[in-house]
Amino acid sequence: MRFRVGYEFTYAFPQATPAILALNVHHSRLPDLVGPDQMTVTPTVPIKGYRDTYGNWCSRIVAPAGKVRITGGALVNDSGLPDPIAASASQVPVERLPDDVLLFLLASRFCDSDKLLDLAWKLFGTAKPGWGRVQAICEFVHGRIAFGYEHARPTRTASEAYEERKGVCRDYAHLAVAFCRALNIPARYCTGYLGDVGTAPPYPPGDFAAWFEAYLDGRWYTFDPRNLVPRIGRILTARGRDAADVAMITTFGPNTLENFKVWADEVTEQT
Repeated sequence: MRFRVGYEFTYAFPQATPAILALNVHHSRLPDLVGPDQMTVTPTVPIKGYRDTYGNWCSRIVAPAGKVRITGGALVNDSGLPDPIAASASQVPVERLPDDVLLFLLASRFCDSDKLLDLAWKLFGTAKPGWGRVQAICEFVHGRIAFGYEHARPTRTASEAYEERKGVCRDYAHLAVAFCRALNIPARYCTGYLGDVGTAPPYPPGDFAAWFEAYLDGRWYTFDPRNLVPRIGRILTARGRDAADVAMITTFGPNTLENFKVWADEVTEQT
């Protein structure tokens, strides 16, 4: 199976403004790329790339004053298989976790697991440790939060999502991650493309999706409390502690986002 993924942003900048862009397909999917994963900035400006703390590929630009258009995309091969299920995967005791996994047990800007500690143990303390406990968290979060783009708020924390009972996919992921960490399950926030293959219409407008990965039985597994079912065609762009680490575009100055498009379409012989 093959997907055409991409994005288009149009900004208005009142002055020259530095920005960091985390829009490329994650390096773990590089073998699946069919051709280059290119970004174009109009008007043309120098683009400098680097890897951040979490291994994500980021680009630095200085956007000029005026309208700036940022576009890009790639063709990506995919197995066509849904997210794997490992119902017998067990929880790894903290003392046996690899050093580089411990970071994902700590509270972070949006995943305030310290505030949810007592609640997490009250809600999920009797669930079977491992896959069963993480799945119980996902089912609870799926039922707790009402999805709606009108509910989007970029400063909402996990504990606020729990109290407000509304949000978008990042809020589902943040709350689930925070509950996992409170229960000593390493969890990391993920963002990327997620097409509509295997789902029934009508299809929503294209957008970047958020999900998370939990560390069980010595490896990371994908969980999606927003959709709750295994999905096909999940294409990662970045991972981090929470959404603050993997923002698509971070600007260092005033600006207005005038237009935003994302696509993740299956490529068939006919197309």
